[in-house]
Amino acid sequence: MIASQSLTNVQQLSLTAAVDREDGSILPLPEGLPSSTAARRKEMQSLIRAGLAAEVTSTCPENIWRKIGRRPLGLVITDAGRAAIAVQTHELEALKADTGEAVDDHDATPPQAPSNMALPPQRARHTKSALVLEMLRRESGATLDELSSATNWLPHTTRAALTGLRKKGHGIEKRKRGEVSCYHLENQA
Repeated sequence: MIASQSLTNVQQLSLTAAVDREDGSILPLPEGLPSSTAARRKEMQSLIRAGLAAEVTSTCPENIWRKIGRRPLGLVITDAGRAAIAVQTHELEALKADTGEAVDDHDATPPQAPSNMALPPQRARHTKSALVLEMLRRESGATLDELSSATNWLPHTTRAALTGLRKKGHGIEKRKRGEVSCYHLENQA
């Protein structure tokens, strides 16, 4: 996770704006931030990697930051993002107290986001890789054709996905089901 001291100005402003929005959306970005698409993308990807932002399906065109196929994705602040902003605000108040600026001393707890700004419920990720793993867990396993038709991938893409899953540590073995080869997760019947 990014420490609050290492948040860039763009990240701080983006997260602060998201806290103020009812849906927790990071987009649209506040005025005056870099207009370069590449710079914005880099900042948002950094927030996602740090767990301060999460991608969610979005129906509002101004909140879309990218698409996967036809699925539009927006960005929302996570609880960790809210905490990072609260820590930053708390540190700023402490700094003001050290420099003698006026601070409300009776409330030393970091500010909490209003309850109506709750993060949308986390949905189970329904990715094609998850679908492939689910199919490989079946007792009968899955053939290349079954995997290809379920994911709408070409056979060579399906084989590449199986290789990728192996590289991630999933033990995938090839067996025969009659005359057809099928794939199973290791230690699965």
